[in-house]
Amino acid sequence: MAKAPSPGRVKTRLVPPLSPDEAMALSGCFLQDVTANIAQAARDAPIDPYVAFAPAGGEALLHPVIAPGTRLILADGSPAMPDRVERFGRSLLHAARGLFALGYGAVGLLNSDSPTLPTALLVEAARALAAPGDRVVLGPADDGGYYLLAIKAPHAALFRDIDWSTERVAAQTRARAAELGLELVTLPSWYDVDDAGSLHALLDELDGAGRRGVFYGAPATARWLAHHDIRSRLAPTARRA
Repeated sequence: MAKAPSPGRVKTRLVPPLSPDEAMALSGCFLQDVTANIAQAARDAPIDPYVAFAPAGGEALLHPVIAPGTRLILADGSPAMPDRVERFGRSLLHAARGLFALGYGAVGLLNSDSPTLPTALLVEAARALAAPGDRVVLGPADDGGYYLLAIKAPHAALFRDIDWSTERVAAQTRARAAELGLELVTLPSWYDVDDAGSLHALLDELDGAGRRGVFYGAPATARWLAHHDIRSRLAPTARRA
């Protein structure tokens, strides 16, 4: 799930310490790494990589920053949607419906804000979906949202009445899965990089000072952060506990 990188439209909570142009560049690095990570996972699991994007017409901005072999599908939430599916939920359901319409038996909706997500978690999600029976695979984020929601059918209820961009998203999604009687597979938690505190955590991780253990190396992101000496511009108070 991605916005086409353009100044003032992506990673806005990182402005400051970054400028709008720098936030755009970092967003592009995230997309390079996330799509490369998916391609790596596809060597060990049956995964076809897509970027579900918005706004319409953003293809030219995305092609230079996604891994070769990654296809694009529009997910701007513009089609008619069920009642009470709002905001980001519309884009998620649009992406899911579009991919199921192409004939896929399962769809994983992954954020573009976790460039160091361990590849093994993507493989684990794909293998969980491959098992018989309907289920939901949830990758919860540290902030109460989720980095991944993987499904075997486009259940609109999973996106209905969700308080998007709050710490209640993952809990509400679990509740919707329970209401549908769906088996829920929960992956280990990870973090989104969307503010100065999580950017500091990313720098620590890439420098070997993080506490997560094995992670994807995110080479494009690591090179950009080092080249622009971003650590020197983060206040000590920006560090996330």
